[in-house]
Amino acid sequence: MAEIFRVFVEKKEGFDIEAQKMLAHISGYLGIESVRGLRIVNCYDVQGLNSKEFEICVKKVFSEANVDNVYFENLDADGFIFGKALLPGQYDQRADWAALCAQVLTGRLPLISFTKFHIVSGELSEADRASILKHAINPIDSMEVGLEKPKDLEKTAPIPADVASVDMNQDPAEIRKNMGLAMSQEDLAFLRDYFLNEEGRNPTVTEIKMIDTYWSDHCRHTTFHAALERIEFEDGPYKAIFEQTYSEYLAERAQIHADDRPVTLMDLATIGMKILRRDGHLDDLDVSEEVNAASIVIDVDFGDGESEEWLLMFKNETHNHPTEIEPFGGAATCLGGAIRDPLSGRAYVYQAMRVSGAGDPRATQEQTLPGKLPQRLITTQAAAGYSSYGNQIGLATGLVREIYHEDYRAKRMEIGAVIGAVKKEYVVREVPQKGDVVLLIGGRTGRDGIGGATGSSRAHEEKSLSSAGAEVQKGNPITQRKLQRLFRNPEAIRLIIRCNDFGAGGVSVAIGELADSIEINLDNVKKKYEGLDGTELAISESQERMAVVVRAKDVETLIRLAFNENLEAYQVAEITDTGRLVMTWRGKRIVDISREFLNSAGVQQKASVIVANPTVIPAQAGIPPTWLDNLRDLNVAGQKGLIEHFDSTVGAGTVLAPFGGKYQLTPTQAMAARIPVLGREAKTASLMSFGFNPYLSAQSPYHGAVYAVVESIARLVAAGVDYSKIRLSFQEYFEKLTDAKSWGKPFSAILGAFAAQMALKIPSIGGKDSMSGTYEGRYNVPPTLVSFSAAAAPIENIISPEFKRARNNIALIQTPLDENGLPNFEKLRKNFDLLHRLIADKVVISARAIGFGGLAAALSEMSFGNRIGVDVTYLGDFFSVGFGNFVVELGADSPEGLEVIGRTIAEPDLVINDERIAIEECIMAWLEPLEDVFPTGILGEAPVALDLGAP
Repeated sequence: MAEIFRVFVEKKEGFDIEAQKMLAHISGYLGIESVRGLRIVNCYDVQGLNSKEFEICVKKVFSEANVDNVYFENLDADGFIFGKALLPGQYDQRADWAALCAQVLTGRLPLISFTKFHIVSGELSEADRASILKHAINPIDSMEVGLEKPKDLEKTAPIPADVASVDMNQDPAEIRKNMGLAMSQEDLAFLRDYFLNEEGRNPTVTEIKMIDTYWSDHCRHTTFHAALERIEFEDGPYKAIFEQTYSEYLAERAQIHADDRPVTLMDLATIGMKILRRDGHLDDLDVSEEVNAASIVIDVDFGDGESEEWLLMFKNETHNHPTEIEPFGGAATCLGGAIRDPLSGRAYVYQAMRVSGAGDPRATQEQTLPGKLPQRLITTQAAAGYSSYGNQIGLATGLVREIYHEDYRAKRMEIGAVIGAVKKEYVVREVPQKGDVVLLIGGRTGRDGIGGATGSSRAHEEKSLSSAGAEVQKGNPITQRKLQRLFRNPEAIRLIIRCNDFGAGGVSVAIGELADSIEINLDNVKKKYEGLDGTELAISESQERMAVVVRAKDVETLIRLAFNENLEAYQVAEITDTGRLVMTWRGKRIVDISREFLNSAGVQQKASVIVANPTVIPAQAGIPPTWLDNLRDLNVAGQKGLIEHFDSTVGAGTVLAPFGGKYQLTPTQAMAARIPVLGREAKTASLMSFGFNPYLSAQSPYHGAVYAVVESIARLVAAGVDYSKIRLSFQEYFEKLTDAKSWGKPFSAILGAFAAQMALKIPSIGGKDSMSGTYEGRYNVPPTLVSFSAAAAPIENIISPEFKRARNNIALIQTPLDENGLPNFEKLRKNFDLLHRLIADKVVISARAIGFGGLAAALSEMSFGNRIGVDVTYLGDFFSVGFGNFVVELGADSPEGLEVIGRTIAEPDLVINDERIAIEECIMAWLEPLEDVFPTGILGEAPVALDLGAP
């Protein structure tokens, strides 16, 4: 047995930032005032090196002499000591990378185990210690360990047993319970009849687990495909508009569909695209059997009379369930999964957005629901996970926004949205033929992520926090970066005729969906460690893997190109012509089923729908706040401390920074980046934004969806986009649907989204749904339909929202509402066209779409970036959300018809109807609510003498 060397590494005083932050957190957030000090010490146990090699690695890998103290073998410390290590089977990035660095230095790859020890001093009670442990160690991915050094890092994995069959003559309820299946009783009966009657045998465990994944809500959208047999609208003031929209849908679907298919949420969600494409409003759609991301054709201009056709791809992806139970890893893999969707379309992903939903992160640990992680812990660790992944890849995160609503305590919302592009001529899409080869490229397979697809389709329970650890994948961003580099190589992607990314369901779905006939050899799938059985190899959702179909003659070429990027690529499957999905392990068939049966997605659910009728849709509930109170509202308050976790400029393509102005304090409402053409500078940019208000959606999902669409489009128009070029993608997130009234919420929301698409002639060409936002059957997320908007535009037309100069006119562009509380869409379209024209003509030099916080928040935030004040006279409502309305700064004489409400001024004040508020006071109020959660340091700074003239 090789000797194990141990080293402890601790940051020197002044560099121990992590320990200082945790100490402040324990004494402040946890309220343990008796704590006196905290040390954090990293421990590395190393096996496979000699003493000299270990000494070299201590100096060059494990520590930095100028900032670290190093101790060998024993840790001399007094106080409450506990170690934190990842659970067996979880990917440990620090240990892995340390081993790789050691290999570079020594030529040998050692075994390394990493533990983080905490030493807490002070008079601590047992309750104090338990509280600290609960905060520091999430049982989903980590465990407490002691100071004892391991005797051997070599782990001998047990030899897995052969895959067994399941006796389908058992009680179906017992099978579901014992196997932890997500499929319904009816699905299980359908499966039993297929195997016993058509196959004449019992299914294997692998087949049942794989089918459970295929038929999960996550993979096959079973809820969205449920037949809606009875649809009723409650009486009330909005019944007529709801029924009118539904009648318009029924009339259109009669023309679109030749058959008598049932009404489903999926049909309602996708029919707008089909109608608008039929009517000539979607000529730029990139039509393909590969539908992992929304894709449109754009012209990329180079300013010299030349242009090229490119595919612009965008995708929104959720990891609500994983982020709820393991915030860092869940949010990290949310971004990773989102990236791989356009990547599978061969697009290079160059910019990301993050939209999340949380309860109040200032709530104490005592206010946390039983069985839940504290909101503060979830929101801070999720931000760290997403930003860590994106920053390591080198992906610019252009827009970050967290939305706060108490009902997200039921389950967090974590959405990653990305945008990518590829020259159209590089993309080859062909139908796989018999003899074609499937290569697996990228990371190896482990137990992480097993059951993630089915787990994310379930409602959350108190026991989920201790029972769902395997469902959270562990991402490796560096492998993802290598995949990005490979897929940016035209020589490589031209060899790929079809591609799928690894996500829910792992090998079984990513490879299984590539063709109708395929045979997969699981013995060829490379593993992170030994001991995995055939079922685990089939359904593991280990990250950073891609499945590609290539012609047999191109296999060696693509393997060589992957090797050049330090990526493993190898054959795992072959296309056949049997009409069956076959998987072999240890030379035996453990899956052999008909593709037709698999594609059936089980028994179609049936449901009834009752659409509730709200009595009133107020612009903003409650008494109108004061100006400063409005800025302190959690959904208006500044999120600068959160946003600064994310790198927004890496890649040098960013057009709009997250904050504008000389003082970097005016938040932008859209992200924009130059199309990443290698060797040339494109004059075309992509833009993306979103829209959603949970409070309005909770009152009426229909109105909430309409205004989500309006807000997402308005934000791009305010940045300079021609609204007719905008394309949408929706994210639905609702409670577990259990009765007709709960079904009425997503139905109402999607009906509203359909109405907005038809009125604006702007189609949604993508989307994602999740119906698992329930905790313990008592708490539900707010009805959520987030609208994402994307488009391309000339860079010269893009503007930012901060006021640019003093003594310019400020105008308000408003859209009136009808009797149903909906915008006058004819006027709204005219306003969109007007604003686009004024921006293109350089008349409008800054613009902001009004939303949370109303006109008051818009004027304030526009003033922050350059400390340019305003003098405004306006007798209307300053605080209503006002979706579809704009504040604009005019750089020239005001065009006729614009409602001028004031002027910008050089003084650092907001003068509102003759009342004066200092901009500095507004900034302090705006930053205050989240300063303790995501510090900016600004509130603690002494006042600075500012140059308040025009910058």
